[in-house]
Amino acid sequence: MRTFKFNRKEDVSGISGIGFVAEGVQFSSGKVAISFFPVEPTYVASVIIFNSMDEVEKIHGHDDKTDIWWDDEHIEKKLKKKKTTEGDK
Repeated sequence: MRTFKFNRKEDVSGISGIGFVAEGVQFSSGKVAISFFPVEPTYVASVIIFNSMDEVEKIHGHDDKTDIWWDDEHIEKKLKKKKTTEGDK
C-alpha cells in the first residue's frame, strides 16, 4: 500500500484549486482511493475509487498539470538529505 498527494500546478476545471488538492492511497490490489480536500467555491470533499493509477492519471492528470507526490519517495529523499547533512558535521 502506498500513499500520495496531488500537487496541482494549474486548476483546469476551476474547482479544485492549486497546490495540494487531494490525498490518496494505492492498495496492493492496484485499486486507488482519492479524497479531495474541500475548497472554494463548492467546499465539497469527495472520495473516489479507481481500478488503477492509470485511470487516475487519465482523468485527473490534466495533461501533466497535476503531479503525484508519492509519500514514501519524499520521505526517502528527506532521510537521504538528513543523513548527508549529518555526515558533514
